[in-house]
Amino acid sequence: MRELVEYIAKSLVEDPSQVQVTETTHGGTTILELQVAQDDMGRIIGKNGRVANAMRVLVRVLASQRGKRVTLDIV
Repeated sequence: MRELVEYIAKSLVEDPSQVQVTETTHGGTTILELQVAQDDMGRIIGKNGRVANAMRVLVRVLASQRGKRVTLDIV
């Protein structure tokens, strides 16, 4: 799932070298934290958060297929 988030983010931003995805586990939940350059935050969040919500939905669907709980945080 980390690779999926990284691939989507690098496809959206102007500076793919600034994309970082860190993965931590808290209890039974995996937390993915996405960091991008300040100039690219608007591209990742999208209008009214639509891009960010779409990424979160994709991650949740993939996680549920694997029987896991995953959340995506944009830092």
